[in-house]
Amino acid sequence: MTTEHTLRTPEADLVYDVHGPLPAAGGRPPLLTIGQPMDATGFRTLASHLPDRTVVAYDPRGLGRSTRKDGRDDHDPVTQAGDVHALIEALGGGPVDMFASSGGAVTALALVAAHPADVGVLVAHEPPLLPLLPDAAAAARARAAVRDAYESRGWGAGMAAFIAMTSWKGEFTDAYFAQPAPDPAMFGMPAEDDGTRGDPLLSDRSWAVSDYRPDAAALKAAPARIVIAVGEESDGILTGRTSLAAAELLGQDATVFPSHHGGFLGGEFGQAGQPERFAEKLREVLNAP
Repeated sequence: MTTEHTLRTPEADLVYDVHGPLPAAGGRPPLLTIGQPMDATGFRTLASHLPDRTVVAYDPRGLGRSTRKDGRDDHDPVTQAGDVHALIEALGGGPVDMFASSGGAVTALALVAAHPADVGVLVAHEPPLLPLLPDAAAAARARAAVRDAYESRGWGAGMAAFIAMTSWKGEFTDAYFAQPAPDPAMFGMPAEDDGTRGDPLLSDRSWAVSDYRPDAAALKAAPARIVIAVGEESDGILTGRTSLAAAELLGQDATVFPSHHGGFLGGEFGQAGQPERFAEKLREVLNAP
């Protein structure tokens, strides 16, 4: 059973889905799943493979069904961490277990640093933390080129540039920047410009997410068990490299999960991973002593 709820705060109305009963069965805490810029719809398949857990998924402020009242259009992990803290309080308080992916993993790291009692186990899956890379300046330049392609030629050009950036193996060298701009048609993207420029992935509105530098001391001191996860298919590419760097920052090895950056997806956005295998691995990690 899935129910929809809304948490109203002074700055945002946060919509979230609860898959299963609350309070959670068996005395176990709910499993809170968060993404960014992905909303709660991306976790439906994963929740279906975790019938033994109550899974909560929310739409970050300004994304999906959640509306914002703060007059802003940027996406900041510290602000979103405050929203997640409020959501955990609404669920009955922590600690909860958490699976967080991509920008959601960045938010989760900010949450644990600011509110360490909120989380018991955090699986942070492929956080895109550019400052941790040895080629951080070049990675930021590659990110800016995606924004520039989007601003000048529209969504198709921006998404093609984004795919080229996120699939590049290794550091961003002169060879990367010498490439011609990718043709959107190569990736099945439209070449026409629809005139919109509000995409949180392709614009600079989410740069605060990928610019975030985790507070290693606060994270190491927190009671939460933090697991940095990386997809088995992400070796050498951007989010694979940032995951290894985040794990190193926390003095651990990254835990390898099945599939790729969207390995838990069941085709919600046209990209399927291996959700059944992914859920099995997640359950194993969550249940580890």
